[in-house]
Amino acid sequence: MDLWERARAFAGEAAKRSQELSAEAAKRSSALVSETAKKSKEIFSETATKSREIAAEATKQADLLAGQIKRLSTDLPVPSIPAIPPIPTAVVPEPDAAELERYGITEDLREFVKGMTISTFRDFPLQDEPEMSDVPTVSNVRQDLNEWQARHATLVLSAVKEISKFRYELCPRYMKERKFWRVYFLLVNNYTSLYENKYFEELKVKAEEEKMDAKNEVTETSQATTAEQKDMKVQSKTSTSTNPEHDLDVFLLGDLGSDDEGLDGDDGGLDDDFDKIDGTSGLESDDDDKEKAEGNAESAKE
Repeated sequence: MDLWERARAFAGEAAKRSQELSAEAAKRSSALVSETAKKSKEIFSETATKSREIAAEATKQADLLAGQIKRLSTDLPVPSIPAIPPIPTAVVPEPDAAELERYGITEDLREFVKGMTISTFRDFPLQDEPEMSDVPTVSNVRQDLNEWQARHATLVLSAVKEISKFRYELCPRYMKERKFWRVYFLLVNNYTSLYENKYFEELKVKAEEEKMDAKNEVTETSQATTAEQKDMKVQSKTSTSTNPEHDLDVFLLGDLGSDDEGLDGDDGGLDDDFDKIDGTSGLESDDDDKEKAEGNAESAKE
């Protein structure tokens, strides 16, 4: 019984002591938290004050530096910087309706192409041909096509999206570029052959016209040259006949001023003229000789 009472008393004493310790610990913890908060508040306040002072000092220094830079900028000459022209962007002109019509890209062709599928090209019964590596490509179009077909292919890729899509999906995964365009032109031949033939007929007519123009130009040039030569001859004759004294000298003495050979080698014309002038005196000398001969004969008879 005494042992039980003692244990009970000891437990009560321990609980009382524990409560006192808990109260003391809570009191000390509260005081510590209060002291810590007070210290933190003081530190925060001091830090904020220092930050404001530092910011004010930095602002002051920045203002001083800006003022110095401004004074220096007003004193130094500012070089003029030439304006950089804007870089022109490459603009691809859209083909007009007349060009599309000329190369056979019509509404009928568009409607026909809309009915095509990937299988239309892939299953077309055309054997693959060996690729010609020496044939160049320009604007994604094979140059083994003729002039009209090459331009038609370029326009149809930009104007008809279905063809551009088919070509992108098929070449070169399922077929070569060469085969794709061969199949395409075989499929649309009924819609393009008329425009292709018309194009080459116009080229042929144009070539003939240029040939005729060149021939006419040569003929006109030749005629102009001949007329000019004739005019020069007429002017030469006119200038010669306008001097009557010169014509008289030519008639009497011949053209002595033409060259030196005329003076030395050909005197026949001049001698003939003198013979004509002295023809009468020659007859008179013959009569005198006859009279003298008759007189001599009479003297001999006596």
